[in-house]
Amino acid sequence: MHEDHRDLHRRLVRAPSPRLRRRALLGVAGAALAAPALAQSDWPSRSIRLIVPFAPGGSSDVLARLIQPGLGAALGQSVIVENRSGAGSMLGTEAVARSAPDGYTFLLADLPYAIVPALQARMPYDVEKDLVPVVMVGAAPLLIFGHPSLPARNAAEFAALARARPGHYTYGSGGVGAASHMMGELFQIATNTQLTHVPYRGGGPAIQDLAAGNLNTVFVTVASAAPQLASGQIRGLGVMAEQRMRSHPDIPTFREQGIDLVAEHWWGLLAPARTPEPIIQRVAAAMPGVLGTPEMGPRLEALAVIPRSDGPGPFAERIRQDIRRYGEIARSRGITAQ
Repeated sequence: MHEDHRDLHRRLVRAPSPRLRRRALLGVAGAALAAPALAQSDWPSRSIRLIVPFAPGGSSDVLARLIQPGLGAALGQSVIVENRSGAGSMLGTEAVARSAPDGYTFLLADLPYAIVPALQARMPYDVEKDLVPVVMVGAAPLLIFGHPSLPARNAAEFAALARARPGHYTYGSGGVGAASHMMGELFQIATNTQLTHVPYRGGGPAIQDLAAGNLNTVFVTVASAAPQLASGQIRGLGVMAEQRMRSHPDIPTFREQGIDLVAEHWWGLLAPARTPEPIIQRVAAAMPGVLGTPEMGPRLEALAVIPRSDGPGPFAERIRQDIRRYGEIARSRGITAQ
């Protein structure tokens, strides 16, 4: 009898009954589900990295540092801004795509995130699979800026000059495929003009050369050209928006000038794929409060940045639309990375 009990014990250990196996599997599954839930309830327990895939001083860097203290306060941990520039924003983006999906690394992406895939035959990450949209931060209309010596007071007059002398007038950009490049292409399509593109290693040098009189025009946001605009070194010829900007009401819209062109730059947070949904939702829920503080309003308005806090779904759709739009432009204009 004693031996029978030992045999029974061995059989149960080596080959548990279906009922016991089901109980064991349910226990393991419950433990697996409980572990992430427990980890998320403790999140964040240390500082959070916000990677900007551009050099310091640009509009993305400025915006990241504007939201940094408020986001840290809302989440209860410090947010550290880290600039990882290179390869047209791909270096910093790849760093986030390959980071652990634990809620401690985010990317401050902008419009080039949706443009780069149209220019690269091969990329070190998939924009629609390796990262997930979290929340938009803001958007800003694009403008055409001209040097004061340009004999045109607005975009329509400049288009007339350009049509009369194809290829004579120049526009600078932050590089092939940069947002400032694509805006120049959009302008040429909308106005049936031919400009000469002069790419730079970043938007800053292009603006500086415009202010120095070495370029005729540049297509960027106010955030990228605020000092030169305020000092009168450059002037706004038109804004690609539905309405005039509150911060610069003297600059007419393109549509007011008979040019059917509306385009804007955007910024938003993305996270590595498989980041837990509760963490994504918590960050998204925090952003309206971060952007809505009394001190934030004037700072954003000075940069002509409109606060946006569209959540994961609408933000993802915005990215998909821009990937299609700029992909079509790149193909039709024969634009590829250099």
